[in-house]
Amino acid sequence: MSTATREIYWNITGVWVMYALLVPVLGIGAWGLGRRIARWRRGGAAQRFDRPAVRWKRLLDHSLAQRKNPVFHRLLTYGFIILTVATIVVALDADFGTSIMRGRFYLWFQSLIVDVFGALVLVSVGVAAARRYLARPAKLVYTSEATLILAAIFVIALTGFLAEAWRIAATRDPWAAWSPFGSLLGRAFGAVMSVEAMRAAHRGVWWLHLVVSFSFFAWLPYTKMKHVVTSPLNIYTSNLAPIGAALKSVDFEQERLGVRKLEDFTWKDLLDLDACTECGKCTDACPAHAVGKSLSPRDIILQLRDLPEGSDVIRGASAPEPLWECTTCAACVEACPVFIEQMPKIVDMRRHLVMDEAEFPDGMQAAVLSLEKRGHPFSGTQATRLDWAEGLDVQHVSKTQDAELLFWVGCGGALIERNQKVIRATAQLLRKANVKFAVLGREEKCSGDPARRIGNEFLFEMLAKENVANLTKYKVRKVVTPCPHCFNTFKNEYPQYGGMFEVQHHSELLADLVDDGRLAPAPRASVTFHDPCYLGRQNGVYDAPRAVAGASVEMERARNRSFCCGGGGGMSFVDEPADKRVNQERAAEALATGAEVLATSCPFCMTQMQDGINARKGAREMRVMDIAEVLWEANA
Repeated sequence: MSTATREIYWNITGVWVMYALLVPVLGIGAWGLGRRIARWRRGGAAQRFDRPAVRWKRLLDHSLAQRKNPVFHRLLTYGFIILTVATIVVALDADFGTSIMRGRFYLWFQSLIVDVFGALVLVSVGVAAARRYLARPAKLVYTSEATLILAAIFVIALTGFLAEAWRIAATRDPWAAWSPFGSLLGRAFGAVMSVEAMRAAHRGVWWLHLVVSFSFFAWLPYTKMKHVVTSPLNIYTSNLAPIGAALKSVDFEQERLGVRKLEDFTWKDLLDLDACTECGKCTDACPAHAVGKSLSPRDIILQLRDLPEGSDVIRGASAPEPLWECTTCAACVEACPVFIEQMPKIVDMRRHLVMDEAEFPDGMQAAVLSLEKRGHPFSGTQATRLDWAEGLDVQHVSKTQDAELLFWVGCGGALIERNQKVIRATAQLLRKANVKFAVLGREEKCSGDPARRIGNEFLFEMLAKENVANLTKYKVRKVVTPCPHCFNTFKNEYPQYGGMFEVQHHSELLADLVDDGRLAPAPRASVTFHDPCYLGRQNGVYDAPRAVAGASVEMERARNRSFCCGGGGGMSFVDEPADKRVNQERAAEALATGAEVLATSCPFCMTQMQDGINARKGAREMRVMDIAEVLWEANA
């Protein structure tokens, strides 16, 4: 076994030609990759190299382990890695005089493992081709380039096997059994071909394998296959903060606000574009796309990727209309296997349309105008900030010295009649648990979330600074809110304005009070829970609201895969076509569970899901309740 090896260039003459071809191959490939790097460098600054240990772990989990990719793609990747390592080993022995291809290593790795993984590459290409051209999922992009890539990989793997098979058969390789697939093919050839014919065939296919392989690697930086380089880079430099903290601040000293041209993006945004694998998972997860709207996160990324520098990214690629269909739910970001940040780019382009061009939907304009004049986005409401508290003797923060927390009600809770019942239930639960709390009452203003997601960063910053100053004035240390949008804003966005508060969503506080025995738990019942995007997917809070509501039935899409209610990103203020409403799609899914109660924990979700259930329920009855209302029924 210690003598096991093979002649590297058996049957091949003129090896110098290979080295001569290698020079232009490396030059062409390096030039293509260099062009992409130069393009990234023209983008703005982004800090993405902190916490290297966490980044390396994410890289291993999602680039090597590929947790978000199907099995055939993993096998294809592992096969290419193994074949590349094997080629490097051959080069080391042939060009640097090492003796790696010897003995057990040669037999176990260079023969057996390489042979098995080469066969897996062929199988994986077959599965990919069948999936693409027979099953034809709508989410995939069908291009001649994709076909050529699959064909090239297939030819590279097949010609490698053929060269191995003819070598084994012609030389009667004593170690043939260690290459099971190559030797099987070799025996078949040996039965019908002479040694001379096999030598000639081997020589021809060896050069074909070389030319196709070299051509493929020179071509790689100019195709979507560049993702084998860009995707790992993108994963390593991905956002480590919660998705809810993904939006960056705007420098108001810049000539242009938001993003209008490619160079207005950061270098990381531009790397995102080149990392796209065109898999379509983002579009497949997009709620707007699911109900027939024109928004496709993948298409926006690909259109931006293919634009020449200096192009108008809005009219030249994305077009304004799809940008205003985004609910900012971030399902696209969650679904992407290479951590592309689609939603923040959409908001960046919205910012330009809103702040520089003042072009955005009428409903959103009315919400922004109301925010500017009244401090809340509900222009038609007749309610006041304290209507919900009638008869509850709720204390203003200025009149109590021993409050444990500030109860931040939020505009959707205080000013929408249906949601006032949720706020009352929450306040009554806190009273029952002897939690001392206070409110801002008429001094409370919108957290600024709708303004920021619509694209008016200037208005958001004004509200943020005012709210932080107000809470600091009253020495607030802990904030609890039933609104996931306010929760996300306080937790992830206010710290950059000096707002360093302990922040809890009311589901987290109520779950703690139940665990401490200060409140009776809700009985496990026929309850299904709808995950608000800004609580679950964007901040990772999944278990607390389920525990509070005693939810026992899960919808098909739940937790990080949950389907949006359709109300985020300013969409609550837009009048949508009746046949393209996200809330009705989600309501149908809730009704399909057979549960008696649909529980949620967000004022926007409450409104959207109540409307959706009313539109879709038919004769079926289903109560829509906040988790606090469910818990209050068990404690009243």
